[in-house]
Amino acid sequence: MFKFHLFLFHVSGFLFFSHQFCYGKVMMEYIGATGVPVKLDDVPIEDGIDFHFLLSFAIDADPSGNSQNGKFSPYWADTLTPESVAAIKQSHPNVKALASLSGWSIGNKVLRWYNPVDVQQWISNAFSSLSSIAQQYHLDGIDIDYENFPRRNSNFAYCIGELITLLKNQSVISLATIAPYHKTVPAYIELFENYGDVIDFVNYQFYTDKVRQARSYVEAFKLRAGQFDKDKVLPSYEVNGRGIQGDAFFDALRLLEANGFSVNGVMIFSADASSSGHYYYETKSQDFLLNSTVSV
Repeated sequence: MFKFHLFLFHVSGFLFFSHQFCYGKVMMEYIGATGVPVKLDDVPIEDGIDFHFLLSFAIDADPSGNSQNGKFSPYWADTLTPESVAAIKQSHPNVKALASLSGWSIGNKVLRWYNPVDVQQWISNAFSSLSSIAQQYHLDGIDIDYENFPRRNSNFAYCIGELITLLKNQSVISLATIAPYHKTVPAYIELFENYGDVIDFVNYQFYTDKVRQARSYVEAFKLRAGQFDKDKVLPSYEVNGRGIQGDAFFDALRLLEANGFSVNGVMIFSADASSSGHYYYETKSQDFLLNSTVSV
């Protein structure tokens, strides 16, 4: 089953009519974080699912890592141009583009949530800068990927929750996702508990749990599904990285379904790493989703 909407988008002075398909299964793909000159149209895209590119990353810091108090700038690969985003969305109506916020580091500088003193000013700056980036890059949403937090009480949940709410209420974005990992779960649980109604998916980084067997992966998924929302949590895979590797990942997806979970989508980190392997995991993940025996 899928839903069908008609919408307008603006490219180079022209308005285009396009069709927005919502198929119920989603493929999430981080892209552009490592400097590899990866291109959107190199990635295989199946028409039967929603394909979300997560441009990595928009950062509220300067190139030296100094905080910019909510003023975000894009730091993803130069190949990911506004024109390329517009083109891929025009050729594939099932594609959406999101800016992933922060990430782990910029260069060798580790990025941290720094607890802005004036939260309303941070929210205002973030709204303004992200609205500008969204317009420039034809974005549909944002992904929250702050990965380091102060030990003292954090105002992260309030700032991010209010930012997402404002961006959605003002129709700047239609999608918002979050990307916790095992060390950041408390901060993201607080965010989800207070603002879960404006968060569409949880891109939990299961590869940081370092489980390598399908059965252990299912147990990890059960834990995170209980902490967030089982229908919003997506299984994830890191190409040539940590955690479960190779076709064992697809064994885990099948075992999730056998245990009663609906695999509503897959998150992969990242297209940069997949480019040298001809996007094997993107192709196979989409094939799994299209042929899944459990419907959403």
